[in-house]
Amino acid sequence: MRVNKTLFLNVFLKDNYINLNFKHKLKTTMIKANFCLMIILFLIGCQFNSKIAQDWDYVFDGSSTDGWRAYNGDSMPPGWKIIDNELTFKTTQILEEDYDYKGSRDIIYGAETFDDFELYVEWKIPVGGNSGILYHIKEGYGGAPEVAPEYQLIDDENYASIHDLVDYNTSVGFENPSKLHPLQQTASDYAMFAADTSKKQLNPAGEWNNSRIIFTQEKVEYWLNGTEVLSFVPWSEEWYKKKNSGKWDNLPDYGKFKSGFIGFQDHGSDLWFRNIKIKKL
Repeated sequence: MRVNKTLFLNVFLKDNYINLNFKHKLKTTMIKANFCLMIILFLIGCQFNSKIAQDWDYVFDGSSTDGWRAYNGDSMPPGWKIIDNELTFKTTQILEEDYDYKGSRDIIYGAETFDDFELYVEWKIPVGGNSGILYHIKEGYGGAPEVAPEYQLIDDENYASIHDLVDYNTSVGFENPSKLHPLQQTASDYAMFAADTSKKQLNPAGEWNNSRIIFTQEKVEYWLNGTEVLSFVPWSEEWYKKKNSGKWDNLPDYGKFKSGFIGFQDHGSDLWFRNIKIKKL
């Protein structure tokens, strides 16, 4: 049979053109689909990140002390002031007219109470400094530490060489009473649970540290500079055993509240706090 070469060539070229055109359109469609998918995933990621950011509530952003006041008080106590976007306490900031102030120098964020939460704080103390992060605070007592658990903040290295601990530590039965007991050291649940010293990376006095408390009724986590250094179960058998060990005999309401304010303890030393944020869990 005689084949028309011209016709065959035209058919061949037309078929290949159609195939090439189809492949080109398919490739273009796939590129467009992948691009659209990337945009969708990007938008979802933005919404997710935005939701995470919205979960955090900055209770101190460096510009205002709105919501903050003295424990059992209605305004900030003398000595507390914002300097360089940091919430600071210094005795030199106490004015002469405030020398007779009799109220608490511990402060609370009194605008809202929290039960289960995650709290993040950046803090700095001087050589020999001492403070604490308090939570589930209830007012009406002699002081917040009478009822509130405390994430201890202290100069582990130098505190005992500057302050006499013997009488107090002897009264509560601590061995080596002249030394800072593990239950008194930074990131411990004060007088209840000691932080794991093998995991602690505490920056020295005068340098910034950051702390995180994650509290739920199933588990409590204390973090220091990005590392979890302590966990315990609140109101568990172990918790009650430690509470009933003697330290809290005269403070029956210690740790019993499951909701309350957050705050900071003042022990008379200079203090610096910044980037204080919290979210409800």
